[in-house]
Amino acid sequence: MINFRPPETRTRPSVGSSSSSVVTAEKALSFISKGWQEVRSSADADLQLIKNRANKFKNLADRDLENFINSASVSPFAVPAITASTTTAPAEIDFVKKLRPKLSEIRRAYSSSEFKWPSQGKLRIDLSAIKNAIVAEVEEEEKEREIWRKWRCDRLKEERHFGEFDWEPIRAFKTRLKELEVELKGSSSSPAEIFEVIKNSEFVGKVKSSLKSICKEPEETKGVPPLDVPELLAYLVRQSSPFLDQIGIRRDISEKIVESLCSKGHSKLLLNSLPGGGSSLIDGEIMNDELDLRIASVLQSTGHCYDGGFWGDSTKQNLEGDKRHVAIVTTASLPWMTGTAVNPLFRAAYLAKSEKQNVTLLVPWLCKSDQELVYPNQLTFSSPEAQELYIRNWLEERIGFKADFKISFYPGKFSKERRSILPAGDTSQFIPSRDADIAILEEPEHLNWYHHGKRWTDKFNHVVGIVHTNYLEYIKREKNGALQAFFVKHINNWVTRAYCDKVLRLSAATQDLPRSLVCNVHGVNPKFLKIGEKAAADRQSGQKVFSKGAYFLGKMVWAKGYRELIDLLSKHKTEFDGFNLDVFGNGEDAHEVQSTAKRLNLNVNFMNGRDHADDSLHGYKVFINPSISDVLCTATAEALAMGKFVVCADHPSNEFFQEFPNCLTYKTPEDFVAKVEKAMSSEPQPLTPEEQYKLSWEAATQRFMKYSDLEKVLSDETSLDRRRRKGMGKSVSMPNLEEMVDGALAFTHNCLTGNEFLRSCTGAIPRTRDYDKQHCNDLHLLPPQVENPIYGW
Repeated sequence: MINFRPPETRTRPSVGSSSSSVVTAEKALSFISKGWQEVRSSADADLQLIKNRANKFKNLADRDLENFINSASVSPFAVPAITASTTTAPAEIDFVKKLRPKLSEIRRAYSSSEFKWPSQGKLRIDLSAIKNAIVAEVEEEEKEREIWRKWRCDRLKEERHFGEFDWEPIRAFKTRLKELEVELKGSSSSPAEIFEVIKNSEFVGKVKSSLKSICKEPEETKGVPPLDVPELLAYLVRQSSPFLDQIGIRRDISEKIVESLCSKGHSKLLLNSLPGGGSSLIDGEIMNDELDLRIASVLQSTGHCYDGGFWGDSTKQNLEGDKRHVAIVTTASLPWMTGTAVNPLFRAAYLAKSEKQNVTLLVPWLCKSDQELVYPNQLTFSSPEAQELYIRNWLEERIGFKADFKISFYPGKFSKERRSILPAGDTSQFIPSRDADIAILEEPEHLNWYHHGKRWTDKFNHVVGIVHTNYLEYIKREKNGALQAFFVKHINNWVTRAYCDKVLRLSAATQDLPRSLVCNVHGVNPKFLKIGEKAAADRQSGQKVFSKGAYFLGKMVWAKGYRELIDLLSKHKTEFDGFNLDVFGNGEDAHEVQSTAKRLNLNVNFMNGRDHADDSLHGYKVFINPSISDVLCTATAEALAMGKFVVCADHPSNEFFQEFPNCLTYKTPEDFVAKVEKAMSSEPQPLTPEEQYKLSWEAATQRFMKYSDLEKVLSDETSLDRRRRKGMGKSVSMPNLEEMVDGALAFTHNCLTGNEFLRSCTGAIPRTRDYDKQHCNDLHLLPPQVENPIYGW
């Protein structure tokens, strides 16, 4: 900013008398006037020189044109047989114009003494039409020049004032100077008073205001105090909460530290501005907002602009086209009837149904040996195309419309110890860069335990994780489960923090992960809703809908509720005398579960697993599910959709279902007995249209779009390729410590997962850092050494 110094800071000239001061002022004005006269004379000289050069050029052009016309009018030869008429003059002109560069050569050739005309006749060409056309064109150009010259002269006359070139701002400046001169002549002779007149004059005031407006600070940045030490420490602690959580400091403790730090220093002003004047009324969310406002206001007052993340990838894809791209990556595929195979398939179909975005479903491809271990009824596929056809046929039979989305495969291997499919190689490379826009990771922790490849948030503009499984609950049931669960908990925090922008947990039964919230984004197969509608219609017509009692359906492993079921039935064997339960399922623990039930003499009938929509299951009235390891049991939702009673535990995994009147929850074993008796002795209520919609995939997709921020991302045109905060242009923000921590976690994880020894020590399948030769043959892939060459290979 330019500041005007007061007169005391300058050296004052010594003045002998008042007359000498007047003379000094007149000399100053005379000097300024002489300077303006020199500028005027110099400008006049330049204008005269430009005018002379233009006239010279014009005369030269006129002379050349006249010579050309005279030479064209002389015709040394004529052809009587070919006479040009005036009606074809334009055509002849065009023709001659094409030959114009060669006319001189033709004239010299025909004028030579060695040239002899043929005896048959004389050639004659009339060039008068050419001459007339050229003259007309020259005259037209001359008229245009004259019009331009006249306009320019008029313009100069308007801009000329008292014989000198005068620009409007200069004229205004000179007027102000004359006004200032008049004021000086009428003032006293003291130099200080003369300076005071100049300082307080309207002219100087306007100059100062103009200069201030150029260098003016925004009003909102005035008076912003700098950040003090407690505020800096509070921001550091809040941004370091993921790291602190990794070392055992809980999030609520971090929030209390931030609150105590913000209650000191300049933040007191913010706290006192709220109702009550104290921090007792401020929760963690308001405290974070206030701290963000303080950081933003201070940074804005400094004019700081941040260029992007330290760990960010500046090579983001510039996506083109009208549609966005959504890639859904999951950990299982049909015909394995598990939640991570079925639900992502329905999600892809209903996201593609809106036709607002292109959808790709990426599922694992298993070699034939692994297919025999995973898929039921010894069903195997010889190629990905055959499995894709099976998936599409299964889906279209249930949704009733043709889903337009792409199905791709990535290499996977089945782990017998973990009873799940683990990726082999970099899963992200199977989504082309041109389609890398939005990624939905089904089971993000599972996908990234051993992920060694490009970071998802670097390749994609928005990454959403959906947590399906409560891994901690399963691990605690194993040997040394508490210790394993401790490490897995922190690894899950690590990988989801490093690879996801947003995490959705289907229920509160899952681990509390960074940037996560609880929302059920799953629906039920439309086929089950139709079964429920048919059952309600049959009841209204007087038919008996439910002719059978109670049943349980699920994969036959202890962790899927079979332990709780056998414990409840054995503890209350006398109360359940005469009560029979049919159990449907297959699994690794089938023999052990059946032998335990037989040894305890329980009234349980075990049958092979089958589709929940099978006709043989329609007549059952009560579905019993005592599992507390599920996150959100799909079979429970399907039973409610079919209009059955559901008896389940009062557990966070069943919180979504408790709003339905046919869901009976129990807290104690005695309560379990009472709820089963109530369900067996009464009839379930038909679902209302609102309850049916809440269970549907349309409602689930709407919830997903809202809570995953996908609705906001898809509607934001500027976010097509620039929305993400890394490498997306300058913004008024400080270098994001949270982003740097996430990048460091991803970098460290990538380094550790690149070591085969460390991978094997942590439970990875050997040699799964890259896909193997069989995957190359099945998926028609290049060998990993060619796809990702090592320097010197």
